[in-house]
Amino acid sequence: MSVQPKSRMSVEEFLAWAEHRPERFELFDGEVFAMAPQRVRHAETKFAVQFALRAGLRDAGLPCHMLPDGVTVRVDDATSFEPDALVYCGPRLDADATVAPTPVIVVEVLSSSTGRIDTGQKLAGYFRIPSVMHYLIIDPVKRMVIHHKRGAETLIETRITAAGPIDLTPPGFRLDVAACFAES
Repeated sequence: MSVQPKSRMSVEEFLAWAEHRPERFELFDGEVFAMAPQRVRHAETKFAVQFALRAGLRDAGLPCHMLPDGVTVRVDDATSFEPDALVYCGPRLDADATVAPTPVIVVEVLSSSTGRIDTGQKLAGYFRIPSVMHYLIIDPVKRMVIHHKRGAETLIETRITAAGPIDLTPPGFRLDVAACFAES
């Protein structure tokens, strides 16, 4: 297990520090936080939503791409997160990139250790990024999706649903809630 640095870091310093470490970390306000090991339910839900996003983009014929966890989203100079999935539009990123600069959709799967962070710090952080239009929080226990959508001016619209489609415009496709969960 690697030792976390004691001093505050910028995102650039953090990315260089974390690049060759086997553990996963996130940076919040210059402070490094280790990510807890994930449970099977979390991993299966993450895979299901990644697959559903990719299928939705393909079926809609959109020039957008889904990336699974492992790619960083930079919030500001001292904060970066690693969502469980994201969608960006436009040309494919360089194969060696570690940061997705313009995500349109970001997804976090709730776990007992991250619930407060996902619904608080990350909600506020992701919507500080101008390109983010949708933030999906997937609850694998309650089998529901909390959909935060950028509205007019500074408004964030929220919908909580356990069934049916979610309109992800932009970029312009629908995501079936049932497809976001592993089969029981």
